[in-house]
Amino acid sequence: MIGGEIPESLSRCDGLEILNLAGNRINGTIPGFAGGFKGVYLSLNQLGGSLPEEFGYNCEKLEHLDLSGNFLVGGIPSNLGNCGNLRTLLLYSNMFEEIIPHNLGKLGKLEVLDVSRNSLSGSVPPELGNCSVLSVLVLSNTFDPYQDANGMKGDGLLDHLSSVNEDFNFFQGDIPTNIVTLPKLRMLWAPSATLEGMLLSNWDSCDSLEMINLSHNFFKGEIPHGFSRCNKLWYLDLSSNRLYGELLDEFPVPCMTVFDVSGNALSGSIPSFYSSSCPPVPSTDEHPLNIYDPSSAYLSFFANKAKAGSRTMSLGGNGEISVFHNFGDNNFTGTLQSIPISPVRLGKQTAYAFLAGDNKLSGPFPGNLFENCDGLNMMIVNVSNNRMSGQIPANIGPMCRSLKLLDASKNQITGSIPPSVGELVSLVSLDMSWNLLQGHIPSSLSQISGLKYLSLAGNRLDGSIPSSIGKLQALEVLDLSSNLLSGEIPNDLVKLRNLTAVMLNNNKLSGQIPSGLANVTLLSFFNVSFNNLSGPLPSSNNLMKCSSVLGNPYLHPCRVFSLAVPSPDSPGRASEAQSYTSPSDQSEKNRSGGFTSIEIASIASASAIFSVLLALIFLFIYTRKWSAKSKIMGSARKEVTIFTDIGVPLTFENVVRATGSFNASNCIGNGGFGATYKAEISPGVLVAIKRLAVGRFQGIQQFHAEIKTLGRLHHPNLVTLIGYHASETQMFLIYNYLPGGVAGTFGYVAPEYAMTCRVSDKADVYSYGVVLLELLSDKKALDPSFSSYGNGFNIVAWACMLLRQGRAKEFFTAGLWDAAKVDPRLAFLIKSQPLPRPIPQPGKIRFRPLRVAVAKT
Repeated sequence: MIGGEIPESLSRCDGLEILNLAGNRINGTIPGFAGGFKGVYLSLNQLGGSLPEEFGYNCEKLEHLDLSGNFLVGGIPSNLGNCGNLRTLLLYSNMFEEIIPHNLGKLGKLEVLDVSRNSLSGSVPPELGNCSVLSVLVLSNTFDPYQDANGMKGDGLLDHLSSVNEDFNFFQGDIPTNIVTLPKLRMLWAPSATLEGMLLSNWDSCDSLEMINLSHNFFKGEIPHGFSRCNKLWYLDLSSNRLYGELLDEFPVPCMTVFDVSGNALSGSIPSFYSSSCPPVPSTDEHPLNIYDPSSAYLSFFANKAKAGSRTMSLGGNGEISVFHNFGDNNFTGTLQSIPISPVRLGKQTAYAFLAGDNKLSGPFPGNLFENCDGLNMMIVNVSNNRMSGQIPANIGPMCRSLKLLDASKNQITGSIPPSVGELVSLVSLDMSWNLLQGHIPSSLSQISGLKYLSLAGNRLDGSIPSSIGKLQALEVLDLSSNLLSGEIPNDLVKLRNLTAVMLNNNKLSGQIPSGLANVTLLSFFNVSFNNLSGPLPSSNNLMKCSSVLGNPYLHPCRVFSLAVPSPDSPGRASEAQSYTSPSDQSEKNRSGGFTSIEIASIASASAIFSVLLALIFLFIYTRKWSAKSKIMGSARKEVTIFTDIGVPLTFENVVRATGSFNASNCIGNGGFGATYKAEISPGVLVAIKRLAVGRFQGIQQFHAEIKTLGRLHHPNLVTLIGYHASETQMFLIYNYLPGGVAGTFGYVAPEYAMTCRVSDKADVYSYGVVLLELLSDKKALDPSFSSYGNGFNIVAWACMLLRQGRAKEFFTAGLWDAAKVDPRLAFLIKSQPLPRPIPQPGKIRFRPLRVAVAKT
């Protein structure tokens, strides 16, 4: 791989039109002359700094600009609008801040714009509606396009950050109407972008739209009728918003490969939808036929990523069409109609997933769900947690031999499980738990050779466990708990070498636990509590524990700790269990006139509980006193990663020793994510150690953000990151020591910094505003006088409260209100949103009260 900076000598290569250095280790900044090329491809490098203004002054020839996957900061230059021939602008996976420049609306030839995975804010500029040939617009993206590439590069820092997939763009408002009505728009992608407002109703000009992802936002209202006119639309994800109302029959759902409206408040019935002619199935080939068409390449890439990111969609094999329709977690009612898939989509090359769990659906199971099942290669059905009733059809096996996954748990399905269930030979997962099923477990289940997950828990099944279950060699999870099963545990279960979990608790099983289960090497969870089991407990490596066999009075050696608890389905079982007394127990009582073994067990249990309580109290006191020291000394990994050599060795032991084991006397500040300590590593060599709170999500996110930001950059707003340590018990950052403060102290940080962990000029403006408030009021950011208002109440909240109550005069220190006029721009410094705050310009922002306040203090 190529390293170093982009050489200035490239500017003198008159015949050079394409600059392609993608996927290397290029560092430094982007030179201004790079705008003079026809194509610039610098993605997946280590470039930092801001994009120079001169880049946009000589970019008349520029058609393709790809700067993705770097560490670029600052704002997106507005003069990129001068690049009139620009067709693709890819800026994703950087650290750009501020807004999307309005001047980008001048790019009349722009086809693809991707600004996702940055720290952009503000509203989406309506001027983008002037980009008349725009076909792909990506505002946010929750998957990392470079996750695989990071590993291939072998970059330790990128490898460490590859799991941080959050998009930090936080936009305001909705998407302007003139953008969604662009005549050539094929893809609109903006999940988790904090967009809000009513879902746009004007989708009448959506003839070209193929993919829309607006999931995990705050849109409300009804799904607009205009979507019914989007004839090419095959991907629509509106999940996790605040949508309500009913779905229209006219929506082209049967032709859609992905239709996801889960996690809303939609009501009414799930329609059959009108099945009209559908366009050809979109190709998800990674290499589209026209490799020079950037929009087609983008659609293909995102379609593949979406399929790979969905556990259900990825069940389809190579060459299969995965159709995914998700209606789950809404308020749908009524009975299920036939599956909403067009006849032209049916075929042995199609894998179909119908998800409608967590609704209020009623009527018989499965209704018409399996009507076209055999026309598919594979079918997945989830109708769990509804109100479906009736019996399982006797001929369910022949109805849907392509059924791969069935989850009908938490309904009101009655009757027995028919033997024909064994003809569902494609099943991998079957969950009929927590219904009202009765009768025996059919032995025909053994015919489903590929079954991996079987749960019939929480029913009223009786009889014995069929020994034929031992033929299910692929079975991994077996849950038959909370039924009325009797007889012995089949010895044939020991043949199931892929078992990882067995749950047979809360039944009426008797006999011994098969000793061979202790040798099933993959078995990690085992529970047979509250049965009538007896005999010895098989010895195993911590698998067979007394906590897994509670409520079995005759099971050895856990007999002393056994408890008998009645099952809700069998009220007489408690008395039955308590009446079990062996002849030896009775004779012992008669002989000694003392206690039976059960009475002894009760006394022993009470003593054990009392001992445990004492131990817990001791442990609590001990850990409170020694937790800090034990965490430091108990760290399993003690490596320290160094970015900057300070001339003396920096080891884990040196850091801990220099802070006095993080002694409070060395603490120089407390932030929202931990404390900062002064550490003298060697005489005269001072560093600041920011120790993060392990186990706090925001702290871990803060840690990753600061590593990514500070490990590669030198910026006037940022302290220098020297190194860091991360383990399960300890996390800290090593900074250069600044005698006068530590950035990021609670009470001074801007709201967006606390949310996104990104440093910016406007975050500094907010902190500057807090300092001014301290000077004007003669109070601290977290003044003790605020304690009566509750935790988290700071000087900004106090100022806003006084302003709302018309008591602004009370904010200022004595005499200051009458001595000087307050500059109204002060209020903009502490705005909760960064956009209204002024950009710092030395010498241009002056506050008259500041001089008075300084004079008085």
